[in-house]
Amino acid sequence: MTPYAYDLHIHSCLSPCADDDMTPNNIAGMAALKGLQIVALTDHNSCKNCPAFFEACKKQGIIAVAGIELSTAEDVHIVCLFERLEDAMAFDEEIHGHLMNIENRPEIFGNQLILDGDDNIVCTESKLLISATDLWMGDAVELAKKYGAHVHPAHVDREANGIISVLGDIPSDYGFDCLEFNELSSVEEIKRKYPVAKDALHVVSSDAHYLWDINEADNFIELDDEPYSSALVRKRLFEYLNGR
Repeated sequence: MTPYAYDLHIHSCLSPCADDDMTPNNIAGMAALKGLQIVALTDHNSCKNCPAFFEACKKQGIIAVAGIELSTAEDVHIVCLFERLEDAMAFDEEIHGHLMNIENRPEIFGNQLILDGDDNIVCTESKLLISATDLWMGDAVELAKKYGAHVHPAHVDREANGIISVLGDIPSDYGFDCLEFNELSSVEEIKRKYPVAKDALHVVSSDAHYLWDINEADNFIELDDEPYSSALVRKRLFEYLNGR
């Protein structure tokens, strides 16, 4: 078993609330400097920078994971991670149709930049990505899983858009067996207070919107990676997240 330092919740410059310096190559470079080995890109309601992110991570020897931070109709944020990039991009097309028909105003909300593998701007996303989708939680989870996603609630220990803050609990209805925390110090208290959390797996991720917010190599997942390949590590990661 090999320990892998990870951060499974990072935003690029496609998310309007993220810094424009959060380009795929800058993220991959900072992650490498910090000693991370597995990194997920999880922009708000879009996966459109994931292809460029995969290219950037390959240059740095980092295992990239395609993801999305989906805003449900309740305004709860859930992280959807995909073992296959093509599944993430198919889900992206599906989710685009569930976004509210609100145009982004960059001067108010920020830019929504779609880049290529060299960090060149290809185009911008015109629909505002930080609004809630029209998908209620149960429907969002079911739809994501239909596309092969692993799904867990984002930053359960935070007030803004956390499932506990919005719903007052972590309902068992949605079948969450993994929870994301921003702070490791919050894990024991949440596990003590909420029945679903007691036996749930936990991950600690940054929800970084700025380069300096990306996690240090403090959190590890142990994976069987023999005979080594990045595809095998990604496969083992998803087996771990899904409790297999």
